[in-house]
Amino acid sequence: MRTQLLFFDKQYFDFYKKLKSEEGKEIISVTDGLLNFEKINEVDENYQIVDISSLVSLDRIQYNAELVLPKFPYDTIFIADNKHKELFEYELRYCFENFIDIDSIEDIEVEYNVVDNSIKTKKLNHKRIIDLNSEEIQDFNDLFSNHIYGHEKFKDDFSELIRNFRVFNKLGEHKILSLFLMGDSGVGKTEVARAIHKSLGGKSKLAKINFGNYSSDNALNSLIGSPRGYIGSEAGEIFIKIKESDIGVILIDEFEKSNSTLFNYFLDVLESGKMVSSMAEEIDLNGFIIIFTSNISKEEFPKRISPELRSRFDYKGYFMPLFHSHKEKFVEFRIKNIIEKFNTNFDFELPENIATDILYRINVGQYKNMRDLNKKIKDTFVKSVMELLVKKDG
Repeated sequence: MRTQLLFFDKQYFDFYKKLKSEEGKEIISVTDGLLNFEKINEVDENYQIVDISSLVSLDRIQYNAELVLPKFPYDTIFIADNKHKELFEYELRYCFENFIDIDSIEDIEVEYNVVDNSIKTKKLNHKRIIDLNSEEIQDFNDLFSNHIYGHEKFKDDFSELIRNFRVFNKLGEHKILSLFLMGDSGVGKTEVARAIHKSLGGKSKLAKINFGNYSSDNALNSLIGSPRGYIGSEAGEIFIKIKESDIGVILIDEFEKSNSTLFNYFLDVLESGKMVSSMAEEIDLNGFIIIFTSNISKEEFPKRISPELRSRFDYKGYFMPLFHSHKEKFVEFRIKNIIEKFNTNFDFELPENIATDILYRINVGQYKNMRDLNKKIKDTFVKSVMELLVKKDG
């Protein structure tokens, strides 16, 4: 008989998994062993922990457990979801001497809710727009406006949206600020999210998900993780991206390319202010800004997006291509930015007139797509520098 079976709370399973990973230990499912006993011979009790939660799906739990568990190395650590604790204490009474909750033996930082006895992981430490004071908000608005070229009406609308959001969030009536931005590719929709991220002082990557990769029937599992017990079960991409970011901003790009399952999931997210994984891990998104972008037209919008979801978006806007003057300002900014980076990283002094020369070589009127214009800026800069190097060597 094994000494003990440890029970984890699903609310902080991922935290426990990460903790063990840092110790060099991997959590695997007993499912592999059930399907193929030879797999058990490959288990290393020093580096692997076995999750036996999936035993609950079997008709004869006690019989199958007594058949498969003794085949594992004696010092193997076994864990299970604590929602099955009462069942396992009875069915596995001949397999384990003790049944112990993990939180009573592990030094894990968790939050206890004394009202309903629930357990949650430590809250995410993201800088949010609601964390700024009045002076910082003014600085944010200035920085954001400088990052976005053109779209003056949107910038004015966004400033007002932020003001209202901060007030009603404090009153507990508005948890997430959501924007749905439409327009052709390359007109600056995704740049809104990047500008917010930069203006809030983001140091890590922006939490970005491209729904062009989430059109299959299994898209939700890829996004929020497969249910525990499935082979290959793991945290979903969006949970990983949010945890890796330091700013309360999420970008959902090409939103229209997914399916109704994900649309309904985000309808629930916008209503509850929380994101829940398939393993019931919960992320509180209070104070976050979520930007949804789409290449659909204004006419397509009511046809592709349900009325329920449309009503949840705080702002719905269509981005037109930039005016000629805005493109010129963008080119001036990008050239200046590239020159500053070049001077920092290369021991070669550029002439003072190089910015004017590059600007003269670019006909902004030929470009409707800002991505193509940005590529032209880079190509022209490289060509100009190469010409200078050749002249210098000559």
